[in-house]
Parts: sequence; C-alpha cells; structure tokens
Amino acid sequence: MKASDLFIKALENEGVEYIFGIPGEENLDILNSLIDSDIELILTRHEQGAGFMAATYGRLTGKPGVCMSTLGPGATNLVTPAAYAQLGAMPMLMITGQKPIKKSKQGRFQIIDVVDMMQSITKFTKQIVNGNNIPSLVRESFRLATEERPGAVHLELPEDVAAEESDFKLFEVVGHRRPDANNKSIVSASRMIEEAKCPLILIGAGANRKRTSYALKEFVERTGIPFFNTQMGKGVIDERHPLFLGTAALSANDFLHNAIRQADLIINVGHDVIEKPPFFMGEGKQKVIHVNFFPAEVDDVYFPQLNVVGDIAHSVHSLADMVDPAEHWDFSYYKKVKTEVDSHLHKYFEDKRFPLLPQRLVNVVRKALPEDGIVTLDNGVYKIWFARNYECYQPNSLLLDNALATMGAGLPSAMAAKMIHPKKKVISVCGDGGFMMNSQELETAVRLNLNLVVIILNDSSYGMIKWKQEAMGFKNYGLDYKNPDFVAYANSYGAIGHRPTSDEGFKTTLNSCLETDGVHVIDLAVDYSLNHSILNVLLKESAEII
Repeated sequence: MKASDLFIKALENEGVEYIFGIPGEENLDILNSLIDSDIELILTRHEQGAGFMAATYGRLTGKPGVCMSTLGPGATNLVTPAAYAQLGAMPMLMITGQKPIKKSKQGRFQIIDVVDMMQSITKFTKQIVNGNNIPSLVRESFRLATEERPGAVHLELPEDVAAEESDFKLFEVVGHRRPDANNKSIVSASRMIEEAKCPLILIGAGANRKRTSYALKEFVERTGIPFFNTQMGKGVIDERHPLFLGTAALSANDFLHNAIRQADLIINVGHDVIEKPPFFMGEGKQKVIHVNFFPAEVDDVYFPQLNVVGDIAHSVHSLADMVDPAEHWDFSYYKKVKTEVDSHLHKYFEDKRFPLLPQRLVNVVRKALPEDGIVTLDNGVYKIWFARNYECYQPNSLLLDNALATMGAGLPSAMAAKMIHPKKKVISVCGDGGFMMNSQELETAVRLNLNLVVIILNDSSYGMIKWKQEAMGFKNYGLDYKNPDFVAYANSYGAIGHRPTSDEGFKTTLNSCLETDGVHVIDLAVDYSLNHSILNVLLKESAEII
C-alpha cells in the first residue's frame, strides 16, 4: 500500500472527521489519498486559521483535531496554533510536508528543521523516515495528544516517504483509565477541609470534563462550600448556582479576591500555573490543596501544601463521600462578598449609551443567546469583561484563551464550534485588531455555509495595550490605526455586514442575525473610555469590604 494511503487509513482508524489546512506540493500524495476517504478536507485561507480550528475541535470533543501544512512557511505558520493548543491543553495533531529526504531535489530551498522547531511547543514531534512506521507513529501521536495533560503533537511526512510502498498494518485504538489518587492523599485532603474554618473551592480548566463537572456539583451540594472559577473554568458548574461567588478574571484586587483572602483553605480543582494565576499565594495565610491529574509545579505564586494526584473526577467524588460538613465552617463573609460582586457586575448592564460599553455588550449577548449558545472570544480587554460579567450555564459555552492569550483565534474557533455543534447558536466576539489577523477566514466560513455571528468591537486601536499604557502612566503612542469598512469587507466575501448606530439597533440586529442563515458580521462601535476608571477603582472599592 502507498504510504500516503496508509497514513489516511491510520487517521480513519483514529476516528478523524476533518483535516483543516492548506496543502502544498509536498502534501500532494496525502491530498490524493484523501479523495476516497470519509475524512473531509477543510481548506482554509491561512495555516493559523487551520490550527486554531483543529485546536478548538480538540477542546470541544476531547479528540485530537488534525491540521496540515506544507514545509517551510506553511509549517512556521502553525507555530502559534501549536503553542495555543499546548498551553491550553487542547489535543491536536499537526501534519507537515517536507522535501525528499533520501535524495535532494532542490538543495536547501525552503528547508528548515521543523521537527526541532516544534520541540518546545509540542508533547511529541517526529519525522517519518519509513512508511512502515506510519501506523505506530500515528497511534502514539494520538495517545500522547489526549493523555493528560492534553496538547499538541506533530508528524512530518517527507514527499518521497509518502510515495513509497508500505506494509498495511493498523494498531487497535486502546484507551486507558487514568490512575486514581492515593487514598492517603484523599484522607489527608478530607481532614484539611474539615479542619478549615473558611474553605473555598477553585475550579480551573482541567476540571472541564463531564465526569468532573458532575462530581464537583455533587461535592459542592453535599458540603455547601462556595466556589469560584478561573477564566477557562467557566461553566463547569452552572454559574447561577447560589454558591457561586464569581470568576477570577484578574489576578488580584477584584471584589472576589476579598473572599480568597478570607479563605484559610483553597481546594484547587483543575487549575495549574500555565493559566494566568487567579490569585497569588503568599498574600494571605491560606493553604492550598492541589487536585489534578499531575502534581503542582512549584512557583513563587503557587506552592500548595498537599497534592491529590490522579483522575480528578474520582478524587472529587471520593472527597464528596468522605468530607462531613463541619459546624465551625463560617461562610457569612463569602455571602457578603457575593452581594458586592453581583452589585458591581450588574452596574452598567442597562447603560444604553452608544457607542456601547463592554459591560452592556455582555448583557445583550447573554440575553440573546439560549442556555447552550456558544461565545468565542479573541484576545483583548473585552475578554476581562466577558470573563467577569458573562454568566455561563454550561461547560464550553464561553471559549476564551487565558494560557497563550493569542490574538486571531476568535473567528476560527467559532467556525470549528459551529461545525461541531451545527444546531447551537454561535457568536464570535473579536476586537478589530484580532479580527483582522485572520479575517480572511470569512471566505472559509461562507464556503462552508456556516451560520454564525461575528461581532467586531471597533475602537480603531489595540485597546488592551492602550489601557495598560495609560495605567502605567505612559503617553498614548503607537497603538492607533485605521480600519477598512467592515460592512463592505464582509459583503465582499459573501457574508452579510451590519453597522448598528444605537443600543436598540444593536439588540435588534443581533437577534435578527441569530435567527437568519449565513455569516453575519456586525461592526459595533465600542466605548472603552471607562476601562481605566472602572478597573482601577476596584483597588479602592474592593478594599472597603470588611
């Protein structure tokens, strides 16, 4: 069997549905082998778009998303998505082409050491030098991509290897059970929780598994211990739950951090230091129990006193069975913080000035979407407002990146989410800067007949950096630019452009777009003028809670 045919058979054996990417001449054997395959090639307009789509597929399904590029510049364009998947714990396989390795055809033209380049941003990277090794390398790649902590893997298939004859052999896809935590650690954690006066639960991205979500809800309801989450832990438990205190969108000095400082024990379920810290250890006297698939990395801001290492769902379920609510637990302060948090978060929800305040935007989007609707975010200052103010009712209903925190992923992520969940309403919220980094994927979305809404927050600048610039006392310099006419731009791709001019106009437009087929692009003027005063007043107001 031809090696490229064997490669595709190995991917089919793993249950691959899509390959996102841009082939080059070094992938033509693979491309030809796909013709008779059930795997669908999703041709994108940039390798970054393909990588972000594959990573999001992995994030939402738990199965590695697959993307493909040619050698050289095609492969280098996958570097950012590789880091995005690796830091964000999203299983993804990248396939890159390469010139013949057994006989030089064009000297060193376009050749860089892609395998070496991928070493620091993947869990596994390998050049295939023999077609007979394809089945084992594909199986190993998928195993490693999904093994905790999930991440990116990479295989390079040179064109002469792809064309050679190989023996047909496939490996059975064998799953594995994650080991359970040592019972002594469960007992120690149970004792620490019962002896604490003000325990508090933190939910991170690693807890975003169905079994873990169920176990956490059981644990919370059996013990009555309040909880908060990280940005990437949003929705693991419905945020309408009465014991939910809020999201740690900032690392310190938010209203929520008063509760964190009051806690003498934090039960950290599924968070690690790759995601931006939701609090800094050392500022308070609290102890931390680290519940995760792997031990904690010791860091200046995170040094837990106990590691409970093993399958998270099993650990949480065991704690739920073992921990007895203690009469001396005191959650009265948390209730006060919760009241202050809710009051602050809703403060600008009904402010109907135009251009829109980001808090108002969050409220309008939340009301427009059903419970299972999905919002994908690019990276910008609005991400803080969505993390703090947007209520998530279900897991994976707000897709943001707080690990690599890259720009340009919002639109491709929404496209992948809509492909996986065609019946769900999907909105992508992007800053004008992030949108333009991969705006060409509008053509891909239109070609795929996706029904989604893209909201571009238009302030003609890199607003997040501008806010930081102001906060640090620097002059406004180097961060303003001019945008294209986004309505005309969207229409030129076959999408449908909109430009509301009032609060009511935006609400009407958004609801209409959600009910109408097609790719809708809303050019929305946004008012970030209060960012500095609103966020920095937290330093004063949150400190006043006693």
